Amino acid sequence: MATAAEVMDALAAVSDADDAVFLQRFFKTGPGQYGEGDVFIGVRVPATRAVAKRFADLSLPEIGVLLDSGVHEHRLAGLIILNRLFERASSPRTRDEEQRVRLVDFYVDAVRRGRVNNWDLVDGSAEFVLGEYLVDHPRDLLFELAASEILWERRVAVLSTFAFIKRGDPSTTLELAEDLLDDREDLMQKAIGWMLREIGKRVAPGILRGFLDEHAAAMPRTMLSYATEHLTSAERAAYRAAR
Repeated sequence: MATAAEVMDALAAVSDADDAVFLQRFFKTGPGQYGEGDVFIGVRVPATRAVAKRFADLSLPEIGVLLDSGVHEHRLAGLIILNRLFERASSPRTRDEEQRVRLVDFYVDAVRRGRVNNWDLVDGSAEFVLGEYLVDHPRDLLFELAASEILWERRVAVLSTFAFIKRGDPSTTLELAEDLLDDREDLMQKAIGWMLREIGKRVAPGILRGFLDEHAAAMPRTMLSYATEHLTSAERAAYRAAR
């Protein structure tokens, strides 16, 4: 049976000291920054995915060891493996509802314990586990997470809705976006604007324009900029002027 220690050793074998320095800066790990204290060993995402693929059957307790690590790439590898376990449990041929519930509970616990604590970790897991599960379940949990004082919990709430948008359902995204219009965190403004943009791109431009017509005047500049990225220059100017 594979262990977390083996995954860590495999990641160490493909790590690079120069990349570690770059990633520490890129993910804002300095004092007072959003990733303060996070540690990188210098493994790029494609290499992390390749390692995770080799350990696709890692047990939940061993994934938990990865998620409890102070090393960013360990946590990322654990989440990638978790995604694949959830995908397998959700396959029409091998659907296992008990396993799906177990994996979602495990993920939400990790989120609430602060183990999914940078934007790439959130963006690479929220829609694929929690979002996919909530496609056909009540979504109250997302509103609980959106009300959290913790940035990463709020981002998990918003990014989980990407799974709904991809199925043509923008309703929860729009509700959360309205609730979070006053969020002052730059990473939240980007996340909300991104999901609104995806509604216009994947569901219906008219739905995006309707939201903007009602809320553009109150939207932070960054959120509005992301949301209107695919509109015409004239439309973008008009919505900016509404502020």
